[in-house]
Amino acid sequence: MTQQISHASPNPDHTEPALTGVRNFRDVGGLPTADGRQVRPGVLFRSGHLAHATADDAAFLASLGLHTVFDFRNAADIKVEGPDVALPGVRNVNIPLTDPADGAEFWAMVHHGDLDELRAALDQGQAAGRMIASYRTIITTRTAEHARVLTALAAESVPALMHCAAGKDRAGLSIAVTLLAVGVTPEAIEADYLKSAAAHRRYKVRRHSDAADAMSPEVLELIGPLFDARASYLAAAFEAIEATWGGTERYLTEGLGLTPEVRERLRARLLTD
Repeated sequence: MTQQISHASPNPDHTEPALTGVRNFRDVGGLPTADGRQVRPGVLFRSGHLAHATADDAAFLASLGLHTVFDFRNAADIKVEGPDVALPGVRNVNIPLTDPADGAEFWAMVHHGDLDELRAALDQGQAAGRMIASYRTIITTRTAEHARVLTALAAESVPALMHCAAGKDRAGLSIAVTLLAVGVTPEAIEADYLKSAAAHRRYKVRRHSDAADAMSPEVLELIGPLFDARASYLAAAFEAIEATWGGTERYLTEGLGLTPEVRERLRARLLTD
C-alpha cells in the first residue's frame, strides 16, 4: 500500500499561481544584484517536476512564453514520476545532475524500509549529512552540466524554467549557480532557496508500506531532512566553491569555463538595465 505524506496547504502568496499538479513554482525575478540591478521578471522560473501538471497548469505554463525547460531529473526519477507535460513550442532539455544508480538502494529504503532501517540510516544527523554531502558533490562534479545550462541561457534559451523532482536540490543549485553568475547577492539567493521549505511547496513524499508506523511522527522526523530546504545545505555548496576554487569568480571562470562575453550576454538576458 502506498501511503502519502502531503505537505499541501492553501497558497498564502496570492502573487503566485495556484498550480494543482506542479509544486514549488515561482519566478525568481526581482532578486537584487550586488551592483544594484535585479533579475528581470518573466525570464527565469523554477519548480518541481511537470509530470503531473493538469490541463490548467499546462495552459498557465504555456502562457509564460517559455523557450526552454531544463529538467535535472535522472532516468530513475522520470521512470517513477513520468515525463514532463508537453508544452507547445517549448524545448525540453534533460540534463541529469545525479546518476540513477547513485543512492538507488538508499531511496528504496526511504520509500519502503521499516522503522529500524530508517533509524540506522537517518538518525543522529545522518539524513542532513547526506544532503550536505550531495550538495557539495553536485557543485564539484557537475561543472560541465552547469556550464552547459549557463551557456544555453546566454545564447537564447530564455525565458527558461528549471526543475528537478521537488525543485529544491538539483534545480535549487542550478538556480543558485545561475544567480551567482549574474551577481545576485548570496543573501538573496539563500532567501529564494529557503522558500522551498514552505509547506505548500513541499514534495509529496510517498511511503510504500503496510506497516502501522509507516507514517508515524518518528518516521516523518527521520525522513524530514531529506525533503527539507535548509540554509546549511546551500551553505555547504557555497563552501565547496570556496574550498575548491577559492571563490565565486574562479569557480565561474575556471570551474565552469565561462568567458567574459558569455557572462555579459547572460547578464543582458536575465537582468534589468
